[in-house]
Amino acid sequence: MIHARHTFPQSFLWGTATSSHQVEGENSSNDWASWEAIPGKIADGARSDRACGWWAGAWREDLDRAREGHQNAHRLSIEWSRIQPTPDTWDGEAMERYREMLQGVRQRGMQPMVTLHHFTNPQWLSEQGGWLHPQVAEWFARYVSKVVAELGDLTGLWVTINEPNVYAYAAHASGEFPPGHQDIGEAIHVMVNMLRAHGLAYHAIHGVQPHAQVGIAHHYRGMQPSRTWNPLDRLVANIRSSIFNRALPEACRSGELRLPWRRIAVPEAKGTQDFFGLNYYTRERVAFDFSAYSELFGRSLYPESAEVSPTGFIANEPEGFWEALRWAHGYELPLYVTENGVEDDADTFRRRYLVDHLRELWRAANFNWRVKGYFHWTLVDNFEWERGWTQRFGLWALDPVSQVRTKRPSADLYAAICQANALTSDIVAEHVPERFDALFPEHRPGEFSRDPLG
Repeated sequence: MIHARHTFPQSFLWGTATSSHQVEGENSSNDWASWEAIPGKIADGARSDRACGWWAGAWREDLDRAREGHQNAHRLSIEWSRIQPTPDTWDGEAMERYREMLQGVRQRGMQPMVTLHHFTNPQWLSEQGGWLHPQVAEWFARYVSKVVAELGDLTGLWVTINEPNVYAYAAHASGEFPPGHQDIGEAIHVMVNMLRAHGLAYHAIHGVQPHAQVGIAHHYRGMQPSRTWNPLDRLVANIRSSIFNRALPEACRSGELRLPWRRIAVPEAKGTQDFFGLNYYTRERVAFDFSAYSELFGRSLYPESAEVSPTGFIANEPEGFWEALRWAHGYELPLYVTENGVEDDADTFRRRYLVDHLRELWRAANFNWRVKGYFHWTLVDNFEWERGWTQRFGLWALDPVSQVRTKRPSADLYAAICQANALTSDIVAEHVPERFDALFPEHRPGEFSRDPLG
C-alpha cells in the first residue's frame, strides 16, 4: 500500500468556526430574536432558544473538545447587540463575558480569530433601517473601536464582517433574513454601506492595534454555465459571479464597487485587507431563466452526477474549492479558509467531503501560496438561521433540548489531521478508506501535478 504524507506549513492554524447567535442562545436584543417569532420564517418553526448554551457557559466544554481534538485555533464572533444593547449604552458585563471566552481560547493553547459582525444586528439598529441607514458605517466603527480597545490584548486577528455578499442577498434580495426585503437595489445599497463600515472599522482597529491583521470573510460560490454552448447561460453565470463573488473583494482593493451596469466609489474600503478570508462550501451550475428576476435571471442547479449532501444543500465539488483558492491567491494576501464544511447528520458524506477539500488546500500550500489556516464549519451542531435545526454541520452532534453532545467519527478524522499537521495515507485508510485510491493514486511515469495556475 502507498504511504504518503501531505504536510501543511509549520504554524498552520487548524480550528473550527462558530458565530455568536448560532451557539450562544438567550438573546432577545437582536433582529433574529424577533424574526424567529414570526410564523413561517424558520424551518419547522424552530427557535434558537438556548442554541448550544454558550452564553450559559457551555463554551468551556466545547472548547475543551476542540483542544482535545488537537485544534490550535478557534474563530468566534462578538454579538453587537450584547455589547451595545441601546444606542447610548455599553454593557460591561457582556464585554467581560467575551473577555472570559477569549481567555478560555488562549488558555487552551488556541489562537482566537474574532468576527465583529456575523449576520445579526441590534434590534435598535434594525428599527432605524439597519444597513440602509446612512450612519450605519460610523455606528459600526464606533462599536468596533470599543471592542478592540477592551479585548485587543487577547487577539490581533480580526474579521470585520462575515459574508457581506450573503447578508446583503439574504436580507434584501431573497428575503430569507430579516428584514425580509426583496429589492436588488437595496441589496447593492447594503453592500456599499458594508464596504464603508469595513473600511472605517479597518482603520479604527489599526488605530488601536497598529500590528493587527484585519480582513473580511468572503463567501465564494463557484458558478459555471449549465450549458457551456448556451451564451445566455454563460452570460448569467458571469454576471452573477461578478456581483456575488468578485465585486466586494475587488472593492477592498480598488475602492470601487464594480457592477456590470454601474461603478460606485467607496474610497473608505481601498487597501483594507491584511489577509483574505475565504468561506467555501460548494459550486453550482447556472441556467438562464427569464422568470428568475430576484436571482438575476439565473437558476441554480447541481449536475445529476454530483455527490450531494443528505439535505441536497451542498455538492461535493473540491475542484470548485481549488478554483476559489486560486482566485483568492490572486489578491496576493495571506489566506485563511475561514469556513468550509457540510451538513450531514449521519456523518458519512462529511468525511469524504473533508478529505477531498483538504487535499485541494494542501495543493495550494504545496505551491507555496500563503495559506495560513483552516477553520472547519463547525465544532458542534448549531442553529442554522432560516434552516433552524434541520441541518447539522457539527463535528459533534447536539440535542438542542437536552444539550447532550455526541462525538461524530469526523471529529476523530479531523483530530488526526490536526495532530499530524498533514493529510496522510494512513489517516485516510483508517477513516475514509473509500477515498484512498482517489487521493493517493499510484504514480505512473510521465504524470505530473496540475499547473497551479492552469
